[in-house]
Amino acid sequence: MTKQLLLQPHPEFKRVYGGGIIRWFDKTPHDIFCPHFWELNWAYGCRFECSYCYLQGTFHGNKKPWYRPLEQVIKTLDEFFEEQNKFQVLNSGELTDSFVYPHLIDQIADKFETQDKHKLLLLTKSGNVNFLVEKPRKQTIASFSISAPEVWNRWEKKTPSPEKRIDAARKVREAGYETRIRIDLIFPIENWQRCYDQLLNMLFSKLTPNRITLGTPRGLQKTLMFSKDLSWTEYFAEDSGWGKKLSSAVRKEIYLFFHDRLSDLGFNKIALCKETVSMWEELDREAGVFKSWEKKCNCAW
Repeated sequence: MTKQLLLQPHPEFKRVYGGGIIRWFDKTPHDIFCPHFWELNWAYGCRFECSYCYLQGTFHGNKKPWYRPLEQVIKTLDEFFEEQNKFQVLNSGELTDSFVYPHLIDQIADKFETQDKHKLLLLTKSGNVNFLVEKPRKQTIASFSISAPEVWNRWEKKTPSPEKRIDAARKVREAGYETRIRIDLIFPIENWQRCYDQLLNMLFSKLTPNRITLGTPRGLQKTLMFSKDLSWTEYFAEDSGWGKKLSSAVRKEIYLFFHDRLSDLGFNKIALCKETVSMWEELDREAGVFKSWEKKCNCAW
């Protein structure tokens, strides 16, 4: 298997709208599998203080949130909707937490309801979902990033607990939204199998998501440069086109653990985030494993 087989070439099209409000993400290094996707950059920065957050490097240590004027965002969406005839998903949480300004993303979600072709992807660690539950929408996908409680306690400052995020995801799922889960980043902390087994039990006792995307720590150079707490980097063992990673053996063990545990729960809609092509090939060699893995991730349809 090669990356060329995984990533089909996309026809030529306009890749930037509104001066970057909408942008086609295709920066993936040659050794990393990451399906290309559309960013909806309506806001920037984040109020949460996760030690490992890549936005620390993106914004050179200053993650204080700010947003584009709503009228500019709406105008850019009008242009995109008119020009893009094929179905697309727009990720509103690549350079921010999608719930950083609930009153604005609420109106942006309403804008997507004016058409029936393209969908808005929300990505968050927030538990504030009232604006979604009170007004169910057909063109919005909700995705929640969760971690084992032990990881949350160590490195996800100012965020609601994993249990509160799962409860939020349950409410959104019950309101009729497609609901995805990211278990990302997965750390091989002490007794990690027990920790993540308990997390999965907690998750599936509340809801069955539409998709689960798994990811292990990724240490981009700029992230490491601006991170104030580097204790999360002690697990790195090798380099990749997407920064430092756990050893291949540890990552493989983690992914196979999740695959087996999720299979036991009757769930097989699983994907990986920014993982190496060689790791996909390694998993492919495990009999009966690769065929049940999605070649799509959280950010794609």
